[in-house]
Amino acid sequence: MKLLRVGPKGKEGPALLHKDGTLRDLSSVVPDIAGDTLLPDGLDKLRTLDPETLPVVSNDTRIGPCVGQVGKFICIGLNYADHAEESGMPVPEEPVIFMKATSSICGANDNVILPQGAEKGDWEVELGVVIGKEAKDVSETEAFDHVAGYCVVNDVSERAFQLEHGGQWVKGKSADTFGPIGPWLVTRDEVPDPTNLEMWLELNGERVQNGSTRTMIFGVAKVVSYLSRYMSLQPGDIISTGTPPGVGLGMTPQRFLKPGDEMRLQIERLGEQHQVVRQR
Repeated sequence: MKLLRVGPKGKEGPALLHKDGTLRDLSSVVPDIAGDTLLPDGLDKLRTLDPETLPVVSNDTRIGPCVGQVGKFICIGLNYADHAEESGMPVPEEPVIFMKATSSICGANDNVILPQGAEKGDWEVELGVVIGKEAKDVSETEAFDHVAGYCVVNDVSERAFQLEHGGQWVKGKSADTFGPIGPWLVTRDEVPDPTNLEMWLELNGERVQNGSTRTMIFGVAKVVSYLSRYMSLQPGDIISTGTPPGVGLGMTPQRFLKPGDEMRLQIERLGEQHQVVRQR
């Protein structure tokens, strides 16, 4: 299934993408794509529905973040060896963990707004893992049982805030609109191998990132298991699993976002995002 949330900001309702390309309203069935809806029983309930019986949603309706009520937005840094190299950082021996504020989350096609003082806005296409069942101290073998599905994430960054202002990376990762997710949550059964997905990002029509989840250092099962040792993972938590090379920080000369830039990004099976950059 491809699940999504549609409507004005803060008033999104649940929907699904039917195989005929229409959006179908789920608001009479579940309150949101969040919480109990993401549990195995909740997803099984949705699978029993006949989409033809659900109201059609206008394709002009805004697509919001594909998951609501996100408790944690966890990121894995330097998880592609070639990206670590372009960043001038050693390949990590264990997953590098940092957080993005959940207030950074926005819709897949919403504008990205550079905050006041931003100098070095950057882009990162990433595979997002959506937790569907509580995970605590789970093994790698058990890890996928706790995954509801996957989505595209653009881990937008402000590199000066992240790397030059001291402290932790979170301050360069958490501005409002720095976390586009979606357009859809694609359930796990439709993505048999999340470690073999092509992914790309274009800036103003130029392909700057072109990679695959095959080159991740730590795969999905490892990441879920590893994180569950240090914190419980709850339904709706999102894990953004790292980016392939081609970010502005790694270019020579370096290249950063400016107002009017357009980003388009896609991960195989998971859909496409499109954002226009604005300045606050």
